[in-house]
Amino acid sequence: MPDVSFGAIDESALAELARRLAPALHDGGVVHLTGALGAGKTTFARALLGALGVRARVKSPTYSLIESYECDGLGIQHLDLYRIAGAGEVEWLGLRDYAAERQLWLIEWPERARDAVPPADLVVHLAHAGDRRTLRLEALTPAGSLWVKALEASGRTQIGTAG
Repeated sequence: MPDVSFGAIDESALAELARRLAPALHDGGVVHLTGALGAGKTTFARALLGALGVRARVKSPTYSLIESYECDGLGIQHLDLYRIAGAGEVEWLGLRDYAAERQLWLIEWPERARDAVPPADLVVHLAHAGDRRTLRLEALTPAGSLWVKALEASGRTQIGTAG
């Protein structure tokens, strides 16, 4: 499965990458967002949701654990599991209730409840690089692979430092 990396990108470039990825996600799927506190997971998710057409204020789900949106028939679930101690605590969120045909899952801190959340099609790895970020997209399924290829086709070398 293809991976693509970007190094030393600023916040605006991070948001631009999310916006370029968004069109590939119109049929739904699962994106896991990983990285340390402040690495840009929520920034990436906000830009992606805006590009998908979400017009509501995109709130961080840090305290609510889940924020739900709907856009053009696509259900979108944005989870932040930082405050979860383990997979058992996710059960009460009722994630099975969101099993609609077209769902997009954006899951921050998925490693906190790996067995209780849908498996990733794509993992977005974010890391601090001084006052900038590095980003690596790791495709884990054929759908994720198509998403990475779509991003590359959108002109990845025009943003940050391609790796």
